[in-house]
Amino acid sequence: MAYDILPLLPHFRFEGDFDSYSEIGAGNINATYHLVYRLPDGHKREYLLQRINTYVFKDPEGVMRNIDLVTRHVERAYQAKGVDPTRRVLRVIPTLEGGLFHRTETDDYWRAYNFITGATAFDHIESPAAFREAARGFGEFQRLLTDFPAAELSETIPGFHHTARRFETFEASVQADRAGRVKDLAEEIAFLRARKDMMCEIVSALEAGRLPMRVTHNDTKINNVMIDDETGRAICVIDLDTVMPGSALYDFGDAIRSGAATVIEDDPHFDKVGVDLTLFEAFTEGFLSEIRDILTPEEIDMLALSAKVITCEQAMRFLTDYIDGDLYYKIRTPDHNLVRARNQMALVADMERRFDQMRAIVSKHAGQV
Repeated sequence: MAYDILPLLPHFRFEGDFDSYSEIGAGNINATYHLVYRLPDGHKREYLLQRINTYVFKDPEGVMRNIDLVTRHVERAYQAKGVDPTRRVLRVIPTLEGGLFHRTETDDYWRAYNFITGATAFDHIESPAAFREAARGFGEFQRLLTDFPAAELSETIPGFHHTARRFETFEASVQADRAGRVKDLAEEIAFLRARKDMMCEIVSALEAGRLPMRVTHNDTKINNVMIDDETGRAICVIDLDTVMPGSALYDFGDAIRSGAATVIEDDPHFDKVGVDLTLFEAFTEGFLSEIRDILTPEEIDMLALSAKVITCEQAMRFLTDYIDGDLYYKIRTPDHNLVRARNQMALVADMERRFDQMRAIVSKHAGQV
């Protein structure tokens, strides 16, 4: 839905006089607007104004606290390296009272950022080189936050990648069978049950202390990295609502799931679903070029596994929603979530067939061979 944003603008510390605005990112979780202000000398100041979706993010104040802490840390890290952070990090524009957001009388939460100019967030992977550069951007983001105390951050979506809890939710849905669909899903349910232990390996390693808790992005799609229009280099990681404590493996695995598949996640031609090893290698190379010296040996050893874990987790989430009657994900057809689940299961199966090759690629770019 469209919002009347003009009454909101005086609540923020924008520089200059308001000139114009346009809505961007239609259909995304948060309503987003591009603002243009004019300074007395004629130069522009550009900003983003966003309404936080409080249905998805139940603790918007925690979300904004996380973002403020992380972006300030990244900004200081760039400054310490002598790098101008202006276009390298989102900065929260404070309200007139110095707050991180403006809360309306109707309990809508609005926030503002600087607008990253001269850069593009691509929705599709144009080439392995582009995927490699996006990976380098995500790797740099994690590297700059290596010394940030992850425990200081809130879980913006509790248990987001806690696969053991998600498996319990899945089993509860199977037992409840709210939409009467379980009778036709024996093969899919068996597929997930057979991989329960595999899906829980990262969570188990985190809880046992074998993996370090890090600051993670948790939504590492290619369109969450701004690419400089002139240089083609990744300059800024965006969409920070899901930044929270987790494992670096989550970011790697989700990027491979979403970016290195041969077809999109709701393609019904399951025989064409697979992992593109050229793209897998491109992302692995870019990611490890920034973070190989920071990751522990066990993290590196589990990188290839993380792609299977996150993909299988996503298959389980789609199937759970289908069993529940399609309550969470938007669907275009009655079987949309089932198609998505089967697509992701086919991707897991192909990753299993190519797992030794994936591990060899990781070892190569981690300098282990």
